[in-house]
Amino acid sequence: MANIKSAKKRILVNETKAARNKAIRSKVKTSIKKVESAITAGDKAAAQALLVNAITEIDKAATKGVYHKNNASRKVSRISKAVNAMA
Repeated sequence: MANIKSAKKRILVNETKAARNKAIRSKVKTSIKKVESAITAGDKAAAQALLVNAITEIDKAATKGVYHKNNASRKVSRISKAVNAMA
């Protein structure tokens, strides 16, 4: 455990940021899973609607620095490709 006041503050700040990042990552994963479930169900209209939401969440996460921009771009590309590949 830290003894110095600034080190104690850094621990608290890091915990807060970690919790925020975890919540954002969870939101992104949930939105991607919703798109994937719509794809497996074969509902193209729902998949396209959910895709827009998922892309928004991924872009927000990248803007906030939770995901690297290339990682975010890769995620968007993969789910877009999957939705476009539907019949």
